[in-house]
Amino acid sequence: MNTYCVTGAAGFIGYHVCKKLLDRGEAVLAIDNLNNYYDPELKFERLDQLGINKEAIQYNKVISSSTHPYLQFIRVDIEDYDNIFTIFKDHDFSCVIHLAAQAGVRYSIDHPFSYTQSNITGFLSILEACRHNHIPHLVYASSSSVYGLNTQQPFSIHHGVDHPISLYAATKRANELMAHTYSHLYGLPTTGLRFFTVYGPWGRPDMAYFKFATAILEGKPIDVYNFGNMYRDFTFIDDIVEGILRVTEKPPQSVKQHQIDISDPALSPAPFALYNLGNSKPESLADFISILEQKLGKSAHKRFLPMQAGDVFATAADIKELEQNFGWHPHTTLQDGLEQFCNWFVEYYNRLHP
Repeated sequence: MNTYCVTGAAGFIGYHVCKKLLDRGEAVLAIDNLNNYYDPELKFERLDQLGINKEAIQYNKVISSSTHPYLQFIRVDIEDYDNIFTIFKDHDFSCVIHLAAQAGVRYSIDHPFSYTQSNITGFLSILEACRHNHIPHLVYASSSSVYGLNTQQPFSIHHGVDHPISLYAATKRANELMAHTYSHLYGLPTTGLRFFTVYGPWGRPDMAYFKFATAILEGKPIDVYNFGNMYRDFTFIDDIVEGILRVTEKPPQSVKQHQIDISDPALSPAPFALYNLGNSKPESLADFISILEQKLGKSAHKRFLPMQAGDVFATAADIKELEQNFGWHPHTTLQDGLEQFCNWFVEYYNRLHP
């Protein structure tokens, strides 16, 4: 049995990663600070699905699951280095899956310090804890937003990423550079995953599709930016989780510098790797909304608006490295993925509005 540390475990992706690991019989130490960036009740509900009792949660106290014998949860801030270090020292982790972060492109415009605190200081805390406790592999969440003003499609890990257009994107790119430094200096194997527009059940309320579904059911207008003329590489949560877990099984290896072209942004002699994790099939925002209306059985009242600051026109993932190295390929269509989301969402919404 392997023991995994999953940070951001009460978040959207973190919850699904924990569930999948437990389903296959692994041991998990789950970490989250349960902040109020969005309604913490949804985070508590996710934890409840894993057998973690909300009433038992205290800061820096280990809680055991009532339903999963190999799951423990601890509420702690990742930037709280002393406690993070102690947690890592007291456990023998096979892999750290670091998903905790201050998310959201638009939120970063008005709340910049939240991003440097969590995404920079917090990530440094994780790197230091991994370094000093000889963690075999750190897998961490990056983002497709690092591609910024890059107009070459599909986005490839071999493209330059020097022109971010939001502080969120800049912090995620900084994470990749920090990880490379630790891989180079200390031989820490690190793998960064650039996620592309993840959606599905138990998703984040700040994401557009979640907001759309809420507004549609309430008969309120939805804001459609760039007049609906935008494309996103929508990627279903189950495909994302499968990609994450495949990557954990194969830490990157050091190579001799003369064996690679270090002018390629994706390559390094250090035990360092980057991958795109996306559906590789961009869909228009207009089509996405149309399918959402169909699955919810209700039409949306659309309010068309120009492009927002920090947004990009299109995202598309080149995933050939992940296919070649891990045999991974997404298989969930937008129709099927949105049907699963809507089935969950209607039940969740009715619990909130009985």
